[in-house]
Amino acid sequence: MRNNRDSDQRNSGVRSGDNEAADSPGESSSEINVGVSACLLGQQVRYDGQHKLDRYVRDVLGEYFHYVPVCPEVECGLPTPREAMRLIGDVDNPRLVTNKTHIDHTERMLDYAKKRLDMLEKIDLHGFIFKKDSPSSGLFRVKVYNDKGMAEKKGSGLFAGAFVKRFPNVPVEEEGRLNDPHIRENFIVRVFAHHRWKQFLQRDPSVGDLVEFHTREKLLMMAHSVEHYRSLGKLTAQGGKIEKEALFSGFEKIFLKGLTYQATVKKNTNVLHHILGYFKKDLSPWEKQEVLSLVERYHAGQVPIIVPLTLLNHFINKYDKAYLKKQRYLNPHPKELMLRNKV
Repeated sequence: MRNNRDSDQRNSGVRSGDNEAADSPGESSSEINVGVSACLLGQQVRYDGQHKLDRYVRDVLGEYFHYVPVCPEVECGLPTPREAMRLIGDVDNPRLVTNKTHIDHTERMLDYAKKRLDMLEKIDLHGFIFKKDSPSSGLFRVKVYNDKGMAEKKGSGLFAGAFVKRFPNVPVEEEGRLNDPHIRENFIVRVFAHHRWKQFLQRDPSVGDLVEFHTREKLLMMAHSVEHYRSLGKLTAQGGKIEKEALFSGFEKIFLKGLTYQATVKKNTNVLHHILGYFKKDLSPWEKQEVLSLVERYHAGQVPIIVPLTLLNHFINKYDKAYLKKQRYLNPHPKELMLRNKV
């Protein structure tokens, strides 16, 4: 891990997740490259010459992610400070225009985006954190003004929109939405999952290796989307009958898409009951009731999910449940982030 600081900006490194789930060959630690709007790291690249430093992004997540800072407006050749811009016209195909002088920078930005995305493709990003509301980097609900000067919050910044189209499987989020503990946990789960998958592919895995990967990810997928959980099971079961490239491509699409669905209380409760089912012959009636009581309290919103999970982890180790020890669901991200203390 690197902790070098350069004035307000931090050069962030990566720590491998402190996961207890067994890693197969090919899943060794490597840098988790995550793109980020440069202003969120404290770089003074905003139109007004200021920054939008987000200390959680820089200081907390920066302990685990290797950031690749991007400022589309500066990198496409615009000065700092500069005239503010906004999106106008069609929500699905807006123009990027300066507020007062009405200079159209759309083609400049789109040309830049194509070249920058070509460069980012070589880096193999595992996620991107965008600056909300930005006409270039905003991801959701960016204002687009019509010819009457009325704004609709239905757009995406030109660069952010181009990024999502180019890399549909890469996890993306806005820094503002990361304040929501459920959205934050979901995004970080997806970043680490994307990294695991890409590391897995680097070893030129066999169909048998894919079955093992799928086995470790089963409960995590069940907590996010039962539909995608079932689809992955059906696809993997046909592994020997499908051309390998199509099999792996299909698995990646379903796996990463399924994780975009949040792990709700209801779905997590189902997984906790599923885990408890592996202890039918091991737990005493009192121990079983203790677990059920904590699961019920979690379901009622009285305790976070870390409470029943901690007790289940205790029994998993006590009774040496090999299958459960491998499950990524138990440790999908570093414990030090304490994400499950809030959901």
